[in-house]
Amino acid sequence: MKLENHRIQVNDSAEISSVWLIPEQYQHALIIAHGAGNDMQSGFVCALHEGIAEHGILTVKFNFPYMEQGRKAPDRPAVLEAAWQAVIDAVLEKARLAPEKLILSGKSMGGRYASMVAAQRPGFGGVILYGYPLHAAGKAGKLRAEHLSAISAPMLFFQGTRDALCDLDKLQAVLKTLPVQPDLHVIEGGDHSFKVLKRFNRSEQAVMDEVIATSAAWIQGCRVV
Repeated sequence: MKLENHRIQVNDSAEISSVWLIPEQYQHALIIAHGAGNDMQSGFVCALHEGIAEHGILTVKFNFPYMEQGRKAPDRPAVLEAAWQAVIDAVLEKARLAPEKLILSGKSMGGRYASMVAAQRPGFGGVILYGYPLHAAGKAGKLRAEHLSAISAPMLFFQGTRDALCDLDKLQAVLKTLPVQPDLHVIEGGDHSFKVLKRFNRSEQAVMDEVIATSAAWIQGCRVV
């Protein structure tokens, strides 16, 4: 396994960091975007990055410009999308893979913008959404789902049953309406960070292992959800 760090230019005023884990042989690549409140060094992103690479998949994580620059408030949507586009272009160029071998993914906000890019730019191998923020907390009447019907790539959602940002019943209703039926992997008792209630008697590591194994199998075409 080779580790590489690459700087990626987003625009005239923003350059971002990215970390690549490159197996000796690979057929697929996965890009992972962080959520709004954490950078690419968050425990979840690091575990996902390292764990999926161990399955022979090139994995790339990156920072959005606001995190790179030490700011707390997320960038404007146009900048978040531009960062995604820049990372995608860098991976396709350096990894020498066709777009259909590239999977976009992200935690919460990072996944939301992955899906928005996929809605605008078809041809990717898939989109994985870890804790999709379907709505703001306490505002389940206003859904962030309009663009999902434009995504032609396969999709995999990981959602906890206690996620304050995603009413599971509403998500399932949305998914049923999409032209390409996504896969849904439910974390019983899990919140937005996939932390489960004690009564389920499951460690954070056990849940993380489940998420990694399911993601890797899905990327490699097994579609085990």
